[in-house]
Amino acid sequence: MAAIEVEGLTKDYGEVLANDDVTFSVAEGEVFGYLGPNGAGKTTTIRTLMGFQSPTDGGATVLGHDVTDEADLIAAKRRIGYLPANPAFDEDVTGREILDLHGEIKGEQRREELLETFDPPVDRNVRDYSTGNVQKLGLVQAFMHDPDLVIMDEPTSGLDPLMQRAFNEFVDVEKERGLTVFLSSHVLSEVRRVCDRVGILRGGRLATTERVEDLLHRTGKFVRVRVAGDVGATAFDLDGVHDVSCSTTAERSASGADSGDSTVDAPADADPASDPSAGDVPLDGDRSPVDGPVTECTFTFTGDVNALLDRLGELTLIDLDVEEAPLEEVFMRFYGGPDA
Repeated sequence: MAAIEVEGLTKDYGEVLANDDVTFSVAEGEVFGYLGPNGAGKTTTIRTLMGFQSPTDGGATVLGHDVTDEADLIAAKRRIGYLPANPAFDEDVTGREILDLHGEIKGEQRREELLETFDPPVDRNVRDYSTGNVQKLGLVQAFMHDPDLVIMDEPTSGLDPLMQRAFNEFVDVEKERGLTVFLSSHVLSEVRRVCDRVGILRGGRLATTERVEDLLHRTGKFVRVRVAGDVGATAFDLDGVHDVSCSTTAERSASGADSGDSTVDAPADADPASDPSAGDVPLDGDRSPVDGPVTECTFTFTGDVNALLDRLGELTLIDLDVEEAPLEEVFMRFYGGPDA
């Protein structure tokens, strides 16, 4: 049995069609990422799964329970942890009092363990919490009753990098224990780190569901390269190269965006005769400075890296920077541009 089954889920608010015939499933023990830009409809799906609102059409089950049947869903909620976007708690009580209340309602078998992991300041009033501390308290309450399924809306929002890493490591361990996790996110690095499979939502419709490995292959890498000479975009006419943009030194200078000269000058008091490092320092890997124009090209690459390296070897390379393409590139390249 799947932990979550969504079939033809539609939510129409009149002026906004937030979910439009959405269908997917989440297997038991899977970490499933629900991706999309702000306004894509992610939170609407989550609120429907939790029974906070009824669908206009279609339906869903959570741990085998119908989300439109209030009595049936109550039984499921005893086994579900939930973290909303921007969790809010009574500001006039302490974090410890908040957890005491949640513990009385649903249990607190793992409370102390989670407090050690996420470390919210439980003896301070919530009104004195930072955004990150509110998020940490929310994570503790979501997991403290040892649920079978946890549903989270942007779980690392407001967390510092160290706590984000702690959260990712925690989810890895929980997955090994058999926990099912459904989380929405727009952070590709988070998805890459913890998710097995993803669904991508755009404008209320599910564009695709696929394994993270396949998504990353389609996303590719963002490449910025500087080469000697006046080189056009056709120099990178390779399979897997997308959205090439090239400009020369003169063009960047005219626009005020010049990234630097093609050589680096030695200090004014250096003596080239006695100091072999003095004078112009070449940036192209040989013993002569780069003369003439320098071209900077940027593009996204999803092809064979060996083919790219072969092509770069045909040019006089000055500088190369390769980084993971942002998630926004997926929407722009594969799904027709940003949401309205």
